[in-house]
Amino acid sequence: MKLDIDSIREQFPILHQEVNGKPLVYLDNGASSQKPKRVIDAISHYYENDHANVHRGVHTLSQRATDAFEAVRKQVQHFINAEHEHEIIYTRGTTEAINLVASSYGKVFIEEGDEVLISTMEHHSNIVPWQMMCEEWGAGLKIIPITESGEIIMDRFDELLSGRTAMVALNHVSNSLGTINPLHEIINRAHKVGAAVLIDGAQSVPHMSVDVQDLDADFYCFSAHKIYGPTGIGILYGKEQWLNDMPPYHGGGEMIDKVSFEKTTYNSLPFKFEAGTPNIADTIALGEAIRFMEEVGVVNIGAWENELVEYATMKLLEVDGLRIYGTAKNKASVISFLVGDIHPFDMGTILDQLGIAVRTGHHCTMPLMDWYGIPGTVRASFAVYNTKAEVDTLVEGVKRAAAMLG
Repeated sequence: MKLDIDSIREQFPILHQEVNGKPLVYLDNGASSQKPKRVIDAISHYYENDHANVHRGVHTLSQRATDAFEAVRKQVQHFINAEHEHEIIYTRGTTEAINLVASSYGKVFIEEGDEVLISTMEHHSNIVPWQMMCEEWGAGLKIIPITESGEIIMDRFDELLSGRTAMVALNHVSNSLGTINPLHEIINRAHKVGAAVLIDGAQSVPHMSVDVQDLDADFYCFSAHKIYGPTGIGILYGKEQWLNDMPPYHGGGEMIDKVSFEKTTYNSLPFKFEAGTPNIADTIALGEAIRFMEEVGVVNIGAWENELVEYATMKLLEVDGLRIYGTAKNKASVISFLVGDIHPFDMGTILDQLGIAVRTGHHCTMPLMDWYGIPGTVRASFAVYNTKAEVDTLVEGVKRAAAMLG
């Protein structure tokens, strides 16, 4: 299916502006994608018409808010093909979802001497929570090495796996390199030694169809703001048997069954993990973001972005002295690069003056940058509304910046 990109762009109000006197070229989608009007309108509509607390009232507004809020849970279930609706837990985002699992899983399933495996290319959000958990329970954190191109070395992964491995936590797609990891193979091997697997899907769900049952992932996390939705709302999928055995992450209202001063019993799934008043408006708006992606077609989105990445890679490599970090055979819509000895911040500053928004720095992957021996990169990341003309503008901007700074 050929997408009408101009029509898609018309749905995003923020794209139609100038920055520093130049038309905005927004290529920082790996950090956060822009929002279509329908998502913005959903937030306004909720506050103007339906605002009330959910699950706690018999009055009409509360019932309407609850119905809309819970309908999104069902949407997410179908979007990632979870077996049960109650396996979908609302969080503030991928970071909180990983922290929830590390904390709650650790309390029950981690013992001194156990091991957690992560890879060299993980985001800080998939490093620090496991470090904290390992320190608390006396477990060891093991790092799966990668190749120069940014691919997991599977033989080394096999060497690290053992009967002591309690958890394997990996990203589906690297936010810095774009590498798409071979999850079926990884999850299958981890399960053979009895390890659970958590997948950070923050960079995969925006670009490809995800089927958690087909993957057989024990936990899968993603954030709304990277799939054209609002900030402050994310999803944790967990297999029912794990979630039933894990204790609550937060205490308070909603997550309780009965409270007395002597003892509290906990609510059933998913509410056991959703203490307090939730982010109702943004959850409802997440539903509109999912509808947008499904109407455009997730496969179509991925195909267009892959075309953009191939085109941008070809054009950028024409720039003298430019080198790309992350050249895996299977990668998503991210290109990280440096030009000569130019610092990424300096390159990013010049590009901003030309109206081009890219990411510069370590991208919350400091250990990965240290492994490459660089301070960071310039990262261009693509979404469905980006165009080849914008890629041309980026390339010309990089050439101009290189001439000024080289």
